[in-house]
Amino acid sequence: MRIWVDGGLRDAADATVSVFDHGLTVGDGVFETLKAEHGRAFATTRHLHRLARSAAGLGLPEPDLDEVARACAAVLEANPMPMGRLRITYTGGLSPLGSDRGDAGPTLVVALGPATARPDTTAAVTVPWTRNEKGALTGLKTTSYGENVVALARAHAAGASEALFANTQGQLCEGTGSNVFVAVGGRLLTPPLASGCLAGITRALVVEWAGAEEAELPLSVLAEADEVFLTSSLRDIQAVHRVDDRTLPGAPGPVTAKAMRVFAERAAAHPNP
Repeated sequence: MRIWVDGGLRDAADATVSVFDHGLTVGDGVFETLKAEHGRAFATTRHLHRLARSAAGLGLPEPDLDEVARACAAVLEANPMPMGRLRITYTGGLSPLGSDRGDAGPTLVVALGPATARPDTTAAVTVPWTRNEKGALTGLKTTSYGENVVALARAHAAGASEALFANTQGQLCEGTGSNVFVAVGGRLLTPPLASGCLAGITRALVVEWAGAEEAELPLSVLAEADEVFLTSSLRDIQAVHRVDDRTLPGAPGPVTAKAMRVFAERAAAHPNP
């Protein structure tokens, strides 16, 4: 495995960063995950622009997106595989212990790991913790993922692959690494960005391609919706057949199945939409 670290490819054993890197010590970093198939990443331009937005929101120096794109291309070429998870990590770099940043400059790491196609359906659970829709990191894809680790472990213990959060107002927000959509009375709905959810790349494409609408939704909609599905870079669109103790028979339902079909067709035709 060859990994890009600060300017060049390195063998995995030599691909290291300092134990004083701010991404390690305090989670001061941002990242992107892209689906890659046969050496080609999906929606690269959108992911790079979101990386830059997250970096700006965290106060990191503006990343050189041309360099990031070169790093992605080099890693994909060096590690051929049918399907992979391409991970871009951009951190505050070498810094003193504590919250203050150093002046050594940011760290850029690009790595690729194998991935497999997701099942058409999955189970999800709700968790008692909330997303803070007014927090300093709201809407940023940062490496501060501790609460997601805890929530996802809760989901796995319940035989599910995703945990779903409400925000502090009791509104449906998002999953640990996904956006959530519901079909209600034939309408396809998803929480607005003001709910505190991440501006997911796949989410935006489903809104654009499948005609989904943004709407404020109570968490209780999960107990009433006709259909529920999740979106993310590696899930694409994945139907939910169980939420907590509620079974949604026949998943994927007709609204979800149509969205899955449209997304697959459009993504195949436009790999960098």
